[in-house]
Amino acid sequence: MSATFLIPAIPDQNAWSSRALPTCAFSVLMKDENKALAEGLQRRDPDLLDRLIEQYQFRLFRYLVYISGDRTRAEDFFQETWIRVLERGHQYDGKSRFEGWLFAIARNLVIDWQRQRKVQSLEALTDPEQAHPLQVTDERPASALQAILNSEQDAQVQGALQQIPAIYREVLLLRFQEELQIDEIAGVLSAPPSTVKSRLYRGLEALRVSLEAGVS
Repeated sequence: MSATFLIPAIPDQNAWSSRALPTCAFSVLMKDENKALAEGLQRRDPDLLDRLIEQYQFRLFRYLVYISGDRTRAEDFFQETWIRVLERGHQYDGKSRFEGWLFAIARNLVIDWQRQRKVQSLEALTDPEQAHPLQVTDERPASALQAILNSEQDAQVQGALQQIPAIYREVLLLRFQEELQIDEIAGVLSAPPSTVKSRLYRGLEALRVSLEAGVS
């Protein structure tokens, strides 16, 4: 089975703001929507797939470009991700947000490609559990990052992101650009929440250092 999906242009990087916590009513609505989405995917509803592509195409392609480092490869991964969504839609149970499941599919494609070419995978770029872990007393990473963004130009932030290890950059992108929660990121990475938090804190520190180096 083959299919072709249009590749979106990457929009301006201006999606770093945090959003307010959802209300109880909003949470219930999201659960209902996720359930309906799961049922539609199980039916392989073509109209639903079209709506999902339209809704998530920019975020998915941007994420693939970041983690693969290759726009041409990202285009291939983009196509294959949606094919797998169509083929494996029955695996989405609606208990979590769709984007977490979507990004997990995309990430696994990139990792498989890297392993096939004997390239160091995202998991092996660095060891976040090594001795002397970063000690962070302020457990509000979103606020910490927002303080940086308020004082730096977006271009500087994007440049600084490219200078930090990919294993940290990916977590920062998922948390602050894609606005996934810790448990959702853990699902994407197939890692425990404690590991996600460790990478998030270290990534913030690495980003600060990279920004300071760029300014000096």
